[in-house]
Amino acid sequence: MNIKRTLFLLIVLLGTGIAARAQKGISKEVQYLSGTDNRNTVTWDFWCTGGRKSGSWATIQVPSHWEQQGFGAYNYGRDYVTYGKNFRFADEKGIYKYGFSVPRSWEEKDVYIVFEGSMTDTEVKINGKLAGPVHQGSFYQFKYNINDKLKFGGVNQLEVLVSKMSADASVNNAERLADYWIFGGIFRPVYLEALPKEHIGWTAIDAKADGSFNMNVYLKNVAAGREIIAEIVDSKGNIAGTAKAMTRGNDSLVNLKTKIKNPLLWTAETPNLYKAVIYIKESGNPVYQTSEIFGFRTIEVRRQDGIYVNGTKIKMKGVNRHVWWPETGRAVNSEIDLNDVKLMKEMNMNAVRCSHYPPDKSFLNICDSLGLYVLDELAGWQKAYGTKAGAPLVREMVIRDVNHPSIIFWSNGNEGGHNFDLDDDYGLYDLSRRPVIHAHHKPGNAFRGIDCNHYEDYYSSRSILADTNIYMPTEFLHSQDDGGGGASLADFWELHWNSKKGAGGFIWALVDEGIVRTDLNGMIDVNGVNAPDGLVGPHRQKEGSVNAIREIYSPVKITMKELPANFKGEIILENRYHFTNLNQCTFKWELVNFKKPADFYTDYTVLKEGDAKAPSVAPVGKGVLKLNLPSNWREFDGLTLAAYDPFKNQVYKWTWKVKSNVTLLDSLVLTKSTDPVNVTETDSTVTLKASGIAVTFSKKTGRLAGLANDYSARLSFSNGPVLVSGNAVFTGLKHYKENDAYVVEASYSGDMKSVRWKMYGSGWLEMAYEYSLEGTYPFAGVSFSYPENYILGAKWLGKGPYRVWKNRPQGVTYNVWQNRNNNSQTGSAPWAYPEFKGYYADITWMEINTVEGKFTVASKDKDLFVRLFDFYALSGPKPHPSLPAGDISFLDAIPPIGTKLALNISANTSRLGPESEMNKLSGITKRTLYFYFGLPKHSMENKQFVMPKENILTD
Repeated sequence: MNIKRTLFLLIVLLGTGIAARAQKGISKEVQYLSGTDNRNTVTWDFWCTGGRKSGSWATIQVPSHWEQQGFGAYNYGRDYVTYGKNFRFADEKGIYKYGFSVPRSWEEKDVYIVFEGSMTDTEVKINGKLAGPVHQGSFYQFKYNINDKLKFGGVNQLEVLVSKMSADASVNNAERLADYWIFGGIFRPVYLEALPKEHIGWTAIDAKADGSFNMNVYLKNVAAGREIIAEIVDSKGNIAGTAKAMTRGNDSLVNLKTKIKNPLLWTAETPNLYKAVIYIKESGNPVYQTSEIFGFRTIEVRRQDGIYVNGTKIKMKGVNRHVWWPETGRAVNSEIDLNDVKLMKEMNMNAVRCSHYPPDKSFLNICDSLGLYVLDELAGWQKAYGTKAGAPLVREMVIRDVNHPSIIFWSNGNEGGHNFDLDDDYGLYDLSRRPVIHAHHKPGNAFRGIDCNHYEDYYSSRSILADTNIYMPTEFLHSQDDGGGGASLADFWELHWNSKKGAGGFIWALVDEGIVRTDLNGMIDVNGVNAPDGLVGPHRQKEGSVNAIREIYSPVKITMKELPANFKGEIILENRYHFTNLNQCTFKWELVNFKKPADFYTDYTVLKEGDAKAPSVAPVGKGVLKLNLPSNWREFDGLTLAAYDPFKNQVYKWTWKVKSNVTLLDSLVLTKSTDPVNVTETDSTVTLKASGIAVTFSKKTGRLAGLANDYSARLSFSNGPVLVSGNAVFTGLKHYKENDAYVVEASYSGDMKSVRWKMYGSGWLEMAYEYSLEGTYPFAGVSFSYPENYILGAKWLGKGPYRVWKNRPQGVTYNVWQNRNNNSQTGSAPWAYPEFKGYYADITWMEINTVEGKFTVASKDKDLFVRLFDFYALSGPKPHPSLPAGDISFLDAIPPIGTKLALNISANTSRLGPESEMNKLSGITKRTLYFYFGLPKHSMENKQFVMPKENILTD
């Protein structure tokens, strides 16, 4: 993140505290009773009524969930589905006690105890007296005035009774019977606020893009004749405007209005913030002072058209985010919040849905400062709060969050969890009257001109976009395991981008909700297939979809996949920003050479570099970027281009091959040699040997049957090529000398036409094959066998570092990459990414490292996919998608991947769009591969040492 923006963020976050310290006598004073976050906790006394460590007094860290402190029992919100409708959730109660003192100077003030979040029914006593009614609802800030219960200058006793399940069934239905982990305890901070008797309870700001400023100031105990003043302060500390009003009688509300000239507007691309410093003054002297951060911006929903910010139509590139950290659950800290926002911005997202409850305050502060459009959501997972329980929670949510410019919608519950009686309550507290949406999962439930229906496929989405409503799915492309996320996103995004009523949407979801189980030896539990729904792991380990989304959502769009033959340094750009001209961005190019298999390092060597002048391209326009490349640019292996946004953050980096595979392999694949090729034949085999490498073919199958090497162990690579789609019936084998090389040629009937092996005196082996397929296939190409447990890793020149799918080819770039063998299944422990097993794209060469030694495969042809071993993308009754035969495959076509809710996991992926259709093949496919099995003779340092010919892994 840009340093200047980081400093500004800190100023914004600390600004209110600085003002408070400067005006201590007239500003709010805060005394924490708990810690401030999950890293900075305070020890309280604790008694748990059930489960682990129950029935006796102990201590607990606050804030926290008691399950993560070793108390009680774990429940997932769908346990009633897993174990039946009669299943009873753990209903522990936690009793907290804490002693504290308050200064005598507070005796003339109003003192409140504030809870930012407690799960879920919470009864508070101060010195044995109830502070107020029991609070019901887990994710909301609530407070009590406790002046009359405190011993000023003495020790006070706080007692809190927290019930994990609510006495109100609708609260449990909305919050607890949900598709996420449910916990107990005080999980957000608890503190005291001391304010002068005359003070401001809260404010609601409506600051429009035209500079108009409108503020409701809600007063407490303010006498008549007081002057209420709001000074509007810009980021440089200058006062841009002032609004004033006088109180009359015992006013509890005053309204302030003014207008400033040419305000810097807030958008997700231009997150310009202002501060309103508000005073209560008596005869010109301040009685009370507070401040609020806000932004000037105008939100409109134009029916049958789109969502507009400051008069410009915007489209959401969003994700759903749970508040989560694996060690501490929903008790987090501002660094976690900051890194999550930076992660979303890195993926070129511009929006986030706070699913399915309001987040921590720090998260919204950061969204304000760095720029994300926010959907702030009232809890309600398929069932809603009752009106009695929900109305005060709407009030608490809106009062806390109302002045955040990042919040552009209130979401009144999720997937049927909508209490229609609450729809108009948001406007009671929100002066700007933001739009209210319903995040639903059934067709026909559009609300106030916006359809948010979840998990429609590509073609049903297209139909909805032809309807009268704006379409903004608040959940789509469910990302369980490796499905969804970036897979088929390109089709969905193009559909929304090019549709008048397409408003973009929100991928489900950001994070795998894996909890560190204190009852299971610290195991991270994702509750089977229920919770591994993220684009990243529990500790934000990046899956392949992250980079794919980054490319797909790049506001600098480049469609050039390879350099054209007549390339003259000109690249067509499309501007997919909403408010930013591309001339505000910067571009840097590099001419590079790629490493070779023997090189220790993998990253390319930069030999030339330069800046490219950004063209003036208005939002949604197209233009040409001209690279001032040197005249000899074709002598280099590759060209890279990086785009940077106005804050100097990299948007994306593209890489193209300058040289063809033929040229790149010139110094690697040696087809000229004076060494002879020796031939040995038996009744069942033909063996070719050159430069110490022996290759044996079966006369019965025509396949590779064995390998040996005078300088390394025998390799177990064999049993191929096998045609992975179609049929191949072996009909015969012939072999003959061809110039200085020797050929073994296998003939077939069926779809395989021929396989022609040629061994050169250098030891390199050429395999030329062709096959013909007509129809639709998940994959096409050939396979070989190799024991997976012998594999150490792989290094390759091609796209990487992540695997790809047919409908997720994005997010991988051309370079030399390497990866150690791992058994990672996406969404499962140990979340070691990139996964080793999978499909890898555009391979020029790949070196496989095994316990038997190394071998290399290369292709001078374009668009080779290499498949490494057995894996799946989506777990289910049957892992999806199906795999080719064999262990290592060389493919011309690979399958698409589905998503959890695409017709029950493994079904018709073609419903996800054109990229997700199976491969339509027609006619002959030809490809030539080159193999080198082992270490070349001249690379052995000790020429006297000869490895035994027999396999080192003997039976």
